[in-house]
Amino acid sequence: MWSSYASATALSTANNYIMKSDTSFTQTYRAYIKTTEYGKMELKFWCSNQVDSTWADGSESRANLPGGLWMIEAAYIADGGRLPDGSVVEGTQIPVTFDSSMSRTVLPGETFWSDAAEIAIPEGHYLAFSWTITVWNAGDSFPYNTENPLVSAYDVLGYAAAQTSAGGFRKSANALVLPDFIGCKRKEARRLAFFGDSITQGVRTRPDTYEYWVARIAEKLAPVHSVWNIGSGWARAYDAASDGAWLHKAKHNDEVVVALGVNDIGTAGRSASQVLEDLQTIVAKLKGDRAGISVILCTVPTFNFSGSQELTWRQVNQVIRSHGIAGVDRVFDIAKVLSQAAPRDNLLMPEYMSEGDDPHPNGKAGSAIADAFLRWY
Repeated sequence: MWSSYASATALSTANNYIMKSDTSFTQTYRAYIKTTEYGKMELKFWCSNQVDSTWADGSESRANLPGGLWMIEAAYIADGGRLPDGSVVEGTQIPVTFDSSMSRTVLPGETFWSDAAEIAIPEGHYLAFSWTITVWNAGDSFPYNTENPLVSAYDVLGYAAAQTSAGGFRKSANALVLPDFIGCKRKEARRLAFFGDSITQGVRTRPDTYEYWVARIAEKLAPVHSVWNIGSGWARAYDAASDGAWLHKAKHNDEVVVALGVNDIGTAGRSASQVLEDLQTIVAKLKGDRAGISVILCTVPTFNFSGSQELTWRQVNQVIRSHGIAGVDRVFDIAKVLSQAAPRDNLLMPEYMSEGDDPHPNGKAGSAIADAFLRWY
């Protein structure tokens, strides 16, 4: 299946959280996605009922945490129009089925594909994905991505996946609930995955603009390359080194760009040797699982580290730049693109900071990284 379908969007569909509830509920989720191609498409959706990466300190959600028991009541794709306002274009909804059924019970930790569904999306219009999910028991249920969503996403209580109007839908608060892979049937594309944390995901850039670096690269490389963004907020290299749900996604690509280390250093307080060991494990697992896969390793992005964290950051990047990780095919120096001039190269260029002096790269930084990557690539 993986050889026939390539990612249809540069939006990250990684999961870093899990839905928790005190009771049963039925909820409909609708999201608006910019596809990398337009016109008639044959789409398939792959779902994983596992969390990809650790959120915050790991007390609420962590890598490889299995989801619980839940049910897809119904799912639809539709032409979302030019304005992602909660409605879809009348007469364009196509049901998404699973083994020819509209509904599917999802077991803890399992993975599964949808059936193929054909749809035509005019240029400049969004693909809208809607599904109604029922959770029967209190506790953990389905995995999802929590952050300020990078796309317009809505939800409403009850059965509303088939609804065309925006009536009742409200803007989702820090929750993007989507299948893990949105695939378009394309055998000829080179599959290029971007595997990192919130900087890869595009966190803090403006919603629906696709101005983060991975999206800009995807736009320029299409249709020869198909980009799958599996950047995940708060993710660490040790999440990937565990060789679980998240790394499993990366292994289905022809080439993987690894950009990890910020949260290992800044949140988890890992040492340089620990981060380097995890990066080496990631590369070895990728190389060992699929013949011919190419691995590009990025330096750890600049994130205004100071003190002992700055020292760790410098030590890790020195090894990466000197090709000290075995098996890496190429090294892309993303830190150099973002950094101020030495000796203040541990600090992000001021114009690249997100609002509130947040060191997550903004849209301007996204352009700078993408331009540098494309010239280098």
